[in-house]
Amino acid sequence: MVVQVCIGSACHLKGSYDVIKNMQKFIEQEQLGSEVTLKSSFCLGECSDAVSVKVNDAPVQSITPGAVEVFLKEQLGME
Repeated sequence: MVVQVCIGSACHLKGSYDVIKNMQKFIEQEQLGSEVTLKSSFCLGECSDAVSVKVNDAPVQSITPGAVEVFLKEQLGME
């Protein structure tokens, strides 16, 4: 699974650095390094809500730093 997190200016201001840090922490804690590839990306086109995140070829979603664990668990089918 490839997860792209927008680091463009709008998402940066909304906490993209914290989303990336939280994702890295979760991936490490759950030992998912071989299953999840985390990448940064510039504008994904969904700048109005929170930080834009895209998983594989799915539509772009907006998430907050506090929603990272729930988001990743849903994407990985862990819930």
